[in-house]
Amino acid sequence: MNSKPMIKSLSYLDTTPKLSIPRKIHQNRSQVCNIKSIYKHESRNFSVGVVTNRADWQSSCAILASNVVSQQSTEKTDGGNADITSINGVHQTLDLVPVQQDTNLPKPLSITDLSPAPMHGSQLRVAYQGVPGAYSEAAAGKAYPNCEAIPCDQFEVAFQAVELWIADRAVLPVENSLGGSIHRNYDLLLRHNLHIVGEVQLPVHHCLLVLPGVRKEYLNRVISHPQALSQCELTLTKLGLSVAREAVDDTAGAAEFIATHNLRDTAAIASSRAAELYGLQILADGIQDDSSNVTRFVMLAREPIIPRTDRPFKTSIVFAHDKGTSVLFKVLSAFAFRNISLTKIESRPYRNRPIRVVGDASTGTAKHFEYMFYVDFEASMADPRAQNALAEVQEFTSFLRVLGSYPMDMTPWSPSNRDL
Repeated sequence: MNSKPMIKSLSYLDTTPKLSIPRKIHQNRSQVCNIKSIYKHESRNFSVGVVTNRADWQSSCAILASNVVSQQSTEKTDGGNADITSINGVHQTLDLVPVQQDTNLPKPLSITDLSPAPMHGSQLRVAYQGVPGAYSEAAAGKAYPNCEAIPCDQFEVAFQAVELWIADRAVLPVENSLGGSIHRNYDLLLRHNLHIVGEVQLPVHHCLLVLPGVRKEYLNRVISHPQALSQCELTLTKLGLSVAREAVDDTAGAAEFIATHNLRDTAAIASSRAAELYGLQILADGIQDDSSNVTRFVMLAREPIIPRTDRPFKTSIVFAHDKGTSVLFKVLSAFAFRNISLTKIESRPYRNRPIRVVGDASTGTAKHFEYMFYVDFEASMADPRAQNALAEVQEFTSFLRVLGSYPMDMTPWSPSNRDL
């Protein structure tokens, strides 16, 4: 596909017009400086007295400049076409007369081209896993209001969409308060070179969806994402649905599958918005086993953000070590001694070295697994405590990578609120 050229950065160009004044001014006589106005095509004559020192020279420059502005202001009052605009919000001066150029040449940059970026989250293309109506789509809308949400059939595709500039951001789940971690995305965070730039916590409100007119006595199976099935296991049993549970890629995809194939013996666990999108009936509402059901999503980008200390920040890292689990205590102590709170620690198998052999054949051998450790802690990388802690951690680890330092999601929520 065609890719648009991207401008990584713009250097500041000083385009402020300057008056050119001769350095040597002959003394013992008055001189007339013939200065061509930078604002109009005509020339103007200004009489300047003898300049004997730098102060007089600066005063002459100020007089010349003020005369130009004064003359132009008079012309505007007389019906001239010189509009006065504010430059940098300080002084008022006159618009430059455009120079006739070849229309085939590229248009020069104007001040509007260097205006600040759009408001955070506006007009961004945000990738998420699933189909319209998925909880990930709702999380993308909460993280980036007014964004263009791009559905992806797999987590891997969402990562690649950002890397290939098809999307600007990706919003993907990493853990749920009931079902635990989404291990696939932790593995993909290490495999891809994207940065965590934010997080969003989304209350999850599950519904049991069927085709219109279907009763629960007709059902033979319930389909949904594995996390959703596990989050509703007890409630389904209480409803008397001792039927088969089948896992699919995502919750909204389960609803779409039932509607597309007209399955009257199958129910889906999904959001109420999925019911509206695919014309399904809500057979049971709020079927999650725990009302405090929240999924945490991370926002991914190609470039990291600049960490700050004026608001609560969280930092995510991953590390590995070669000397067994005894090193883990030393690593965690680096944070404990500096009063840095850890919000999560997750271990995943080290794929390059899943098993390590200790000892030799003469004294016996011992085998143990190699792990990568993912840690989230409440501190910004701009905080000296975090910098010193990571410097100490690096001494005990064979591999250390900062996945991102980003603002914490501090938005309040209530289990009774239905965001979907």
